[in-house]
Amino acid sequence: MVQYKLYYFNFRGYAEPARLFFNFIHFLEMPFEKMPVLKIDDFALPQSHAINRYLARQFGYAGKTPLEEATVDALADLMKDFFQEAGPFYMVQRDKMAPEELEQKKKEFFDPAAEKLFKYFEKYLKQSKSGFFVDSGVTWIDLFVADQLITIESIDAKSLDGHPEMLKLRDQVLAIPEIKEWIAKRPQTPF
Repeated sequence: MVQYKLYYFNFRGYAEPARLFFNFIHFLEMPFEKMPVLKIDDFALPQSHAINRYLARQFGYAGKTPLEEATVDALADLMKDFFQEAGPFYMVQRDKMAPEELEQKKKEFFDPAAEKLFKYFEKYLKQSKSGFFVDSGVTWIDLFVADQLITIESIDAKSLDGHPEMLKLRDQVLAIPEIKEWIAKRPQTPF
């Protein structure tokens, strides 16, 4: 039987979708000298999206058709684009800058990146028949985005105002019993 072991820092970050996955499905070599790393027997798989895609494919949550899989991958890349665009704000926040500088960087980088992200995400959510990003139902990108929305809301409680589709997605994912149970017991971290 395959044994999995996930290595990551003591916060949610990029590894949280994999943790959500392990709880949803019931279930220290660092190849690139970075975390996260998923240990599969004697093989160490690096990089968060590679881990998430691998687990999703193993357990049937990558999309049910090649087009759904490609859509999920595209949405994951869109999330990476958001982090690149909003990056200067996150750096200022991490470095505990003055509130005025933090607000200026938020308006300059975070707000426009979030609005663009939500616009594209909502397009997919509105055309999906499942309430998740693809018609066949929940995939790993739904887990990843729902967790990132929690982080985004912790930065700006009003960031999801006017985005009911995003709120609905977050609430649907957080209502999955296994995920709800994990969130109730996971360590409290800033992200």
